[in-house]
Amino acid sequence: MDLIDITPADAHRLIPLLQDLHALHVAHQPDRYPADPDADALTRWLEEWLSDSSVTARAAVSPQGSVMGYMIYGIEHRPALPVRRAETRAMLHHIAVSESWRRMGVGAALIADLKRAVALQGIQVVATTYAPFNSASAALMARMGMEPVMIMAEWRG
Repeated sequence: MDLIDITPADAHRLIPLLQDLHALHVAHQPDRYPADPDADALTRWLEEWLSDSSVTARAAVSPQGSVMGYMIYGIEHRPALPVRRAETRAMLHHIAVSESWRRMGVGAALIADLKRAVALQGIQVVATTYAPFNSASAALMARMGMEPVMIMAEWRG
C-alpha cells in the first residue's frame, strides 16, 4: 500500500468512498443528511475544499492504483481564550476505508501518516469527531490513542 496526496484535480477518486461514508450517515440520521447527493456536486465541493491550503487529503492506494481508503484533515490555529489555552491542531474531518480493505490496517496507516506529518510541523494535537453509531471509527480512534474529550448533543425540532 502506498500513501499519496490527493489534489483538487484528483478529488473524483474519493467519490465512491465518500458516497459510502455518507450513506452510512443517512441510514442512521436521515433527518440530518440528504440522501444520494449528486456525484458531480460532491466532486465540485471536494475540489473547492481541497483547494484550501490548510486542508490535506491523503489516500491509501493498492499496487494497482485503486483507492483503498482516504482521509481529509485541516490545520486549525485556535487562539487562547480566558477559558481555553491556545493551540494548533490537526482536525481529522473524514476517514473512510473501502469495505473490501477494512480490518487490514488501512485506517491505522492513514492516521499514523497524519500523526507523522503534523509532528513534523510541531503539532502535537489531533482531533476528530465521529457519530455515536459509527463503532468502527470509535474503535479505530481508540486503537490510535485518541480518546473522547467532549460529547456534542443536539435537538432538532
